[in-house]
Amino acid sequence: MKISIFGMGYVGAVSGVCLADLGHEVIGVDLSAVKVKLINDGASPIVEAGIPERVAAVHGAGRLRATTDAGEAVAQSDVSMISVGTPSSAAGTPSFGAIDAVVADIGKAIAEKTTPHTVIMRSTVTPGTTEARVLPALVAASGRQPGAGLEVCYNPEFLREGSAVKDFYAPPFTVAGCMSDAGFAVMEELYDGIEAPLIRTDCGVAESLKYASNSFHAVKITFANEMGTLFKHLGIDGRETMRIFCEDRDLNISKAYLRPGFAFGGSCLPKELRALQGLARGHHIELPMLANVLASNNRHIEQAYEMIARHGRGKVALFGLAFKPGTDDLRESPLVMLAERLIGKGFDLSVYDPSVEAARLMGSNRDFIDQEIPHFERLMVADVEQILDGAKTIVIGHAGPSEVAAIRAAHEGRKIIDLQGVRELETLPGADYEGICW
Repeated sequence: MKISIFGMGYVGAVSGVCLADLGHEVIGVDLSAVKVKLINDGASPIVEAGIPERVAAVHGAGRLRATTDAGEAVAQSDVSMISVGTPSSAAGTPSFGAIDAVVADIGKAIAEKTTPHTVIMRSTVTPGTTEARVLPALVAASGRQPGAGLEVCYNPEFLREGSAVKDFYAPPFTVAGCMSDAGFAVMEELYDGIEAPLIRTDCGVAESLKYASNSFHAVKITFANEMGTLFKHLGIDGRETMRIFCEDRDLNISKAYLRPGFAFGGSCLPKELRALQGLARGHHIELPMLANVLASNNRHIEQAYEMIARHGRGKVALFGLAFKPGTDDLRESPLVMLAERLIGKGFDLSVYDPSVEAARLMGSNRDFIDQEIPHFERLMVADVEQILDGAKTIVIGHAGPSEVAAIRAAHEGRKIIDLQGVRELETLPGADYEGICW
């Protein structure tokens, strides 16, 4: 393929050199005459292991050159990749000045062409930018519509400085945010030769993935540092703790718990978080991230209440009360906290949870529910038909197949608020459905 890459900084240079190494013809575009000269002399414009020798090789083979002329680069390529910087503004949001300028230049150059052209965004941008900002600007400048000689995609990069070449050739996946089959076909050809899954999604998801990934990396580093700081004061080497911690691939280092849904609860997580905070305070240590986990969790419960409250004070049918399905454990259940909030605000609430039987609750479990919701037995309903009778809002904390089937059959005229993530209800034709965070 013939590719023009706008921005010969770190991401653009690595992407351009490696794509040329795969056999594509690459034209680098940059405002810096120094960078352009370095590339045209067969030298690397950045310091990165594995790049200098590859620049020399692909330049010598005639597959890599550079220019400051955007129009020339677009005219001589079929695909343009945008890899310019998006530095933080004073408000903390990305600055899109460089992207706007490059998009305008590319659009004007496309207008002068008679052949199709694909534009691939690779710069890190906030979700929605490609479709809401870049695409309209390209349409206006080029005079073309998507699918009529113009394709637009978003392709996030996950290149780490120091190991960028390895990351390019052996990624866990390559993400293609595409608006059409034609755009995805371009992405397939572009990355032919990379032995990794090519995942197709929409532009918004592809844009959000970069932020989710880097934020999670920051969270992991902060978590490990806070654990190490606390354990040091307890005479424990946190490195050894975390080494063993990472051996658990079922829960600790895995996809477990990384699915958006409702708040956490139960007899362990809240208690252990409070215990760590107590230890930290006893040693005069601040653990800012861990100190705010419970506050964030409580805010999620409040968010669920606000979703319910927006639909008035008609009867609310709550499916699930225990902190997770298949148990009668009510201790620190977020659904108990939600129920308590609704009762306190005067809602007519009924609860269905076949795993919770008031007569069988005992010990600390019984003490907890009696303290949080006295006489909670009055809220419990024995069958699904009874709880749905007269309900204006259905709240799904956790529901099994039979409950979901009953809700499907009786959803008309009722608001469904889903804290669990039930696909059958999300895709139910005509349903007034809303998920907690989807």
